[in-house]
Amino acid sequence: MTGYDLIVVGAGIIGASCADAAAGEGLRVAIVEPGPIGGGATAAAMGHLVAMDDDPAELALARYSLQQWDAFADLPEAEFSRCGTLWVARSEAETRAITTRVARLAAAGVDAQAIDAQTLYELEPELAPGLCGGMLVPNEAVVYPPRVARYLVQRAQARGAQLHGGRSARKLERGSVVLDDGTRLSGPALIATGCALPVLLPQLPMRGRKGHLVITDRYPALLRHQLIELGYADSAHGDADSSVAFNVQPRPTGQILIGSSREFNATDATVSPAMVRRMLERAFGFMPVLHGLQGLRVWTGFRPTTPDGQPYLGAVPGQQDVWVAAGHEGLGVTTALGSARLLLDLLLQRKPAIDPTPYAPSRMAA
Repeated sequence: MTGYDLIVVGAGIIGASCADAAAGEGLRVAIVEPGPIGGGATAAAMGHLVAMDDDPAELALARYSLQQWDAFADLPEAEFSRCGTLWVARSEAETRAITTRVARLAAAGVDAQAIDAQTLYELEPELAPGLCGGMLVPNEAVVYPPRVARYLVQRAQARGAQLHGGRSARKLERGSVVLDDGTRLSGPALIATGCALPVLLPQLPMRGRKGHLVITDRYPALLRHQLIELGYADSAHGDADSSVAFNVQPRPTGQILIGSSREFNATDATVSPAMVRRMLERAFGFMPVLHGLQGLRVWTGFRPTTPDGQPYLGAVPGQQDVWVAAGHEGLGVTTALGSARLLLDLLLQRKPAIDPTPYAPSRMAA
């Protein structure tokens, strides 16, 4: 039996961030990952670093994490691009709501500006005519999540972490994790397995929410900002079986990444032509020029979603030395670094920088 201070099960962007943070604290860390690093939900993430302001707890975690992402701005492995986020209003009702959103973001320390229709088209000339204005968040960015996850795991290894690649955690026993080859690792366990969380922690409900992405050929300078419709939260936070929203982003390569779709009852990773068509038609409605671009690849992934939309971050009730970091839905990349820091503070019995109560796994047990 090999002893560790923390055994991180799962090496997506959340698990990789936790392993890196723990190793940076001088802890003896093991990482257990059966597949490619960042090969699950992380590989199907758009990689936006964005502050969603619709829920106070979500905004607090996002803001805390975004401050830490600034350290990656000059890291080649991150493919960090500070393109800013431009939220697009298609109705006067959405435009009227912008003032409230700007104020909420400002209260959290996020710079955001209301813009009129003329400025909107000056910033993004290819948007469809007839839009009403928007909200610009100039300092937000995008990264390439799988590459960041690999970097974080490699940095953790350089700090002494041990990677058990190609291995999965078969079961949790008191004070240890048993792998599929019979190896027993002793120490506190941190489960960061996303949609697969119920395999090891069936008491914590989790649903996979399928999404599609399309990436185009290279079209430099066609798109300057990440564009999101102001009604995006209706899709992200809704409980409809399926929904789509306009969300496109420029990649540093000149390619354009197009999202987003959400499906609750889809259980396989097969691309759905009907859902892709629905998602693209939504995008064409906001940005008609996309219709003429060459798409290169379509793929899917599953967002891990908790019943109340908040991630699980903290100790698992009723189990000694078992922790969890999972269930971030579409904000796993944005909140990864803050989630890791919050989890480590709780593990090491330090006072976290933000209130951990909204994310406590005990809320589900209660």
